[in-house]
Amino acid sequence: MSHSSISHAPAQAPSSPRHPFDLQGRVALVTGCNTGIGAGIAVALAQAGADIVGLNRSDASQTAAQVQALGRRFVPIQADLSRTEAMADVLAQVLAAAGQVDILVNNAGIIRRADALDFSEEDWDAVMNTNLKSLFFLSQAVARHMLDCAAQQGAQWRGGKIIHIASLLSFQGGVRVPSYTAAKSGVLGLTRLMANEWAAKGINVNAIAPGYIETNNTEALRQDAGRAGEILQRIPAGRWGQPADLGGAAVFLASSAADYVHGHTLAVDGGWLAR
Repeated sequence: MSHSSISHAPAQAPSSPRHPFDLQGRVALVTGCNTGIGAGIAVALAQAGADIVGLNRSDASQTAAQVQALGRRFVPIQADLSRTEAMADVLAQVLAAAGQVDILVNNAGIIRRADALDFSEEDWDAVMNTNLKSLFFLSQAVARHMLDCAAQQGAQWRGGKIIHIASLLSFQGGVRVPSYTAAKSGVLGLTRLMANEWAAKGINVNAIAPGYIETNNTEALRQDAGRAGEILQRIPAGRWGQPADLGGAAVFLASSAADYVHGHTLAVDGGWLAR
């Protein structure tokens, strides 16, 4: 694992009174932001004023360039989130490079497709470790850090925000993705559990459930003309989503505008679940 920081001129002090969606002075740790939904969310948080720590297995230079073009700092951290025993080391690297974490976005995830009758234990473990187990233990580590900040800063502490990326399969069963469905159903449950335990401590835990978004994870579906047509026909908005479509929901849940929102999973799905 390695990290490097990128220096920028200090941001101007936020004006007073602070806009409820203003994230200036906040540091957001976003996992899996090298592409797709994670990249869209990282850029949206930067547009709202946050500095970004990107936690990825692969290069995130394209996202870094977009964040820096907005005048915000981007700190890249490389780590394999399928190895939960490394979480303490990962957070230590993040804090050494960025100093704090005010917002955590648990976006990193993988998907494996096969009929339930043929699904392998290897594919089950790979998806569950990355999409659910690492989400829990990274959230645990960051929540501990946030509570340390609360103890040190007292009334000056602005609270912590944890946002999980759930899925339509947090609500539905799907087909040919048993471990993904199990993991994303677990994400919805953990969102509620963490909110129950941490809301009174000043940490908001919520989730976003994306609909059918044009990303690497949905490429196989989009290449299947029949399946892609069936999906599109059911989406009331009449189109697949773009990663940027998740940005507003992420900014809301990361901001003081959502201070009284706890344990909620917000679907951003073009109306899919309404049909």
